[in-house]
Amino acid sequence: MKWETALWMVACLLFASLPRGQPDTTCHAFVGETVILPCTITSPGELILSHSKLYWQIDYALVHFFHNGQDSLALQDKHYHGRTSLFFDQMKHGNFSLKLSNVQLLDAAVYNCIYKQTGDHPNETQKSTIKLIVSAPPGTEEAPSPSGHSQISSRSPADVPNLAMLPLSFHLLVTLGVWHL
Repeated sequence: MKWETALWMVACLLFASLPRGQPDTTCHAFVGETVILPCTITSPGELILSHSKLYWQIDYALVHFFHNGQDSLALQDKHYHGRTSLFFDQMKHGNFSLKLSNVQLLDAAVYNCIYKQTGDHPNETQKSTIKLIVSAPPGTEEAPSPSGHSQISSRSPADVPNLAMLPLSFHLLVTLGVWHL
Protein backbone atom coordinates (compact mmCIF):
# COMPACT_ATOMS: atom_id res chain seq x y z
CA MET A 1 0.00 0.00 0.00
CA LYS A 2 1.43 3.38 -1.01
CA TRP A 3 1.42 6.44 1.23
CA GLU A 4 -1.21 7.99 -1.09
CA THR A 5 -3.54 5.12 -0.27
CA ALA A 6 -3.00 5.54 3.47
CA LEU A 7 -3.54 9.28 3.17
CA TRP A 8 -6.71 8.68 1.15
CA MET A 9 -8.01 6.27 3.80
CA VAL A 10 -7.40 8.85 6.55
CA ALA A 11 -9.18 11.46 4.41
CA CYS A 12 -12.15 9.09 4.04
CA LEU A 13 -12.30 8.66 7.80
CA LEU A 14 -12.36 12.41 8.26
CA PHE A 15 -14.86 12.87 5.41
CA ALA A 16 -17.18 10.33 7.00
CA SER A 17 -17.05 12.08 10.36
CA LEU A 18 -18.53 15.28 8.91
CA PRO A 19 -22.17 16.02 9.76
CA ARG A 20 -24.48 14.04 7.53
CA GLY A 21 -27.89 14.69 6.07
CA GLN A 22 -30.43 12.06 5.21
CA PRO A 23 -29.18 8.80 3.68
CA ASP A 24 -29.57 8.39 -0.08
CA THR A 25 -31.26 5.00 0.38
CA THR A 26 -32.77 2.94 3.19
CA CYS A 27 -32.61 -0.87 3.15
CA HIS A 28 -34.34 -3.37 5.42
CA ALA A 29 -33.17 -6.87 6.34
CA PHE A 30 -33.90 -9.60 8.86
CA VAL A 31 -31.23 -11.25 11.00
CA GLY A 32 -29.55 -14.08 9.09
CA GLU A 33 -30.49 -12.80 5.62
CA THR A 34 -28.25 -11.51 2.86
CA VAL A 35 -28.79 -7.89 1.84
CA ILE A 36 -27.49 -5.77 -1.05
CA LEU A 37 -26.54 -2.22 -0.10
CA PRO A 38 -26.85 -0.29 -3.37
CA CYS A 39 -24.13 2.06 -4.59
CA THR A 40 -24.02 3.23 -8.19
CA ILE A 41 -21.43 5.64 -9.54
CA THR A 42 -22.05 7.86 -12.52
CA SER A 43 -19.31 7.86 -15.13
CA PRO A 44 -19.14 8.99 -18.76
CA GLY A 45 -17.68 5.64 -19.80
CA GLU A 46 -16.45 2.30 -18.59
CA LEU A 47 -14.45 2.54 -15.37
CA ILE A 48 -10.86 1.33 -15.17
CA LEU A 49 -10.83 -0.75 -12.00
CA SER A 50 -7.05 -0.80 -11.77
CA HIS A 51 -7.31 2.98 -11.17
CA SER A 52 -10.20 2.85 -8.72
CA LYS A 53 -10.61 3.04 -4.96
CA LEU A 54 -13.83 2.03 -3.22
CA TYR A 55 -14.27 2.40 0.49
CA TRP A 56 -17.33 1.06 2.38
CA GLN A 57 -17.47 2.22 5.98
CA ILE A 58 -19.66 2.82 9.02
CA ASP A 59 -18.52 5.86 10.96
CA TYR A 60 -14.93 4.81 11.65
CA ALA A 61 -15.14 1.09 10.89
CA LEU A 62 -13.83 -0.25 7.59
CA VAL A 63 -16.47 -2.58 6.13
CA HIS A 64 -14.87 -3.26 2.70
CA PHE A 65 -11.99 -1.70 0.74
CA PHE A 66 -11.21 -2.19 -2.95
CA HIS A 67 -8.32 -0.60 -4.84
CA ASN A 68 -6.12 -1.19 -7.86
CA GLY A 69 -8.48 -3.83 -9.21
CA GLN A 70 -8.78 -6.04 -6.13
CA ASP A 71 -10.15 -6.33 -2.60
CA SER A 72 -7.84 -5.13 0.15
CA LEU A 73 -9.34 -6.43 3.39
CA ALA A 74 -6.34 -6.46 5.74
CA LEU A 75 -7.79 -3.57 7.77
CA GLN A 76 -11.42 -4.72 7.52
CA ASP A 77 -13.34 -4.60 10.80
CA LYS A 78 -13.41 -8.17 12.16
CA HIS A 79 -17.21 -7.98 12.58
CA TYR A 80 -17.52 -8.06 8.76
CA HIS A 81 -14.80 -10.63 8.02
CA GLY A 82 -16.02 -13.14 5.44
CA ARG A 83 -19.45 -11.53 5.11
CA THR A 84 -18.91 -8.83 2.45
CA SER A 85 -18.42 -9.01 -1.31
CA LEU A 86 -18.71 -6.85 -4.40
CA PHE A 87 -20.10 -7.59 -7.87
CA PHE A 88 -16.82 -7.64 -9.81
CA ASP A 89 -18.51 -8.28 -13.17
CA GLN A 90 -20.62 -5.13 -12.78
CA MET A 91 -18.08 -2.74 -11.26
CA LYS A 92 -16.69 -1.42 -14.56
CA HIS A 93 -20.20 -0.12 -15.28
CA GLY A 94 -20.37 1.74 -11.94
CA ASN A 95 -22.17 -0.81 -9.73
CA PHE A 96 -20.30 -0.78 -6.42
CA SER A 97 -23.11 -2.34 -4.37
CA LEU A 98 -22.06 -4.32 -1.32
CA LYS A 99 -23.42 -7.78 -0.58
CA LEU A 100 -23.61 -8.38 3.18
CA SER A 101 -24.29 -11.98 4.24
CA ASN A 102 -25.64 -13.32 7.53
CA VAL A 103 -27.00 -9.93 8.63
CA GLN A 104 -26.79 -9.29 12.38
CA LEU A 105 -28.58 -6.78 14.59
CA LEU A 106 -25.36 -4.83 15.10
CA ASP A 107 -25.14 -4.33 11.31
CA ALA A 108 -27.91 -1.71 11.57
CA ALA A 109 -26.20 1.59 10.75
CA VAL A 110 -25.62 4.23 8.09
CA TYR A 111 -23.06 2.93 5.57
CA ASN A 112 -20.92 5.18 3.38
CA CYS A 113 -19.86 4.13 -0.10
CA ILE A 114 -16.96 6.36 -1.20
CA TYR A 115 -15.49 6.01 -4.69
CA LYS A 116 -12.50 7.70 -6.29
CA GLN A 117 -11.00 7.25 -9.77
CA THR A 118 -7.23 7.75 -9.67
CA GLY A 119 -4.40 7.95 -12.15
CA ASP A 120 -4.74 10.06 -15.31
CA HIS A 121 -8.48 10.34 -14.75
CA PRO A 122 -10.31 13.12 -12.91
CA ASN A 123 -9.81 12.78 -9.16
CA GLU A 124 -13.48 13.29 -8.38
CA THR A 125 -14.80 11.59 -5.24
CA GLN A 126 -18.39 10.35 -5.17
CA LYS A 127 -20.20 9.34 -1.99
CA SER A 128 -23.48 7.57 -1.23
CA THR A 129 -25.04 6.85 2.15
CA ILE A 130 -27.23 3.83 2.79
CA LYS A 131 -29.15 3.26 6.00
CA LEU A 132 -29.59 -0.39 6.96
CA ILE A 133 -32.42 -1.29 9.31
CA VAL A 134 -32.18 -4.80 10.76
CA SER A 135 -35.05 -6.63 12.45
CA ALA A 136 -35.42 -9.97 14.18
CA PRO A 137 -37.09 -12.54 11.91
CA PRO A 138 -40.90 -12.40 12.04
CA GLY A 139 -42.50 -14.87 14.41
CA THR A 140 -39.33 -15.17 16.49
CA GLU A 141 -39.88 -14.89 20.18
CA GLU A 142 -37.11 -13.44 22.28
CA ALA A 143 -36.00 -15.37 25.30
CA PRO A 144 -36.17 -13.05 28.32
CA SER A 145 -33.01 -12.59 30.32
CA PRO A 146 -33.01 -13.33 34.06
CA SER A 147 -33.77 -9.65 34.70
CA GLY A 148 -36.81 -9.86 32.41
CA HIS A 149 -35.31 -7.56 29.77
CA SER A 150 -34.85 -8.37 26.11
CA GLN A 151 -31.52 -9.91 25.15
CA ILE A 152 -31.49 -8.18 21.77
CA SER A 153 -29.29 -5.14 21.97
CA SER A 154 -30.78 -1.83 20.87
CA ARG A 155 -27.36 -0.20 20.72
CA SER A 156 -26.25 0.78 17.25
CA PRO A 157 -22.64 1.20 16.08
CA ALA A 158 -23.26 4.97 16.11
CA ASP A 159 -23.52 4.79 19.93
CA VAL A 160 -19.90 3.64 20.21
CA PRO A 161 -17.69 6.47 21.48
CA ASN A 162 -15.52 8.29 18.96
CA LEU A 163 -12.50 6.78 20.71
CA ALA A 164 -13.18 3.63 18.70
CA MET A 165 -11.55 5.27 15.67
CA LEU A 166 -8.25 5.91 17.43
CA PRO A 167 -6.57 2.52 16.82
CA LEU A 168 -7.31 2.57 13.08
CA SER A 169 -6.39 6.24 12.69
CA PHE A 170 -3.20 5.78 14.69
CA HIS A 171 -2.23 2.75 12.59
CA LEU A 172 -2.87 4.65 9.36
CA LEU A 173 -0.98 7.73 10.49
CA VAL A 174 2.02 5.70 11.69
CA THR A 175 2.03 3.77 8.41
CA LEU A 176 1.83 7.00 6.46
CA GLY A 177 4.72 8.45 8.50
CA VAL A 178 6.89 5.39 7.89
CA TRP A 179 6.29 5.49 4.13
CA HIS A 180 7.01 9.18 4.03
CA LEU A 181 10.52 8.70 5.49
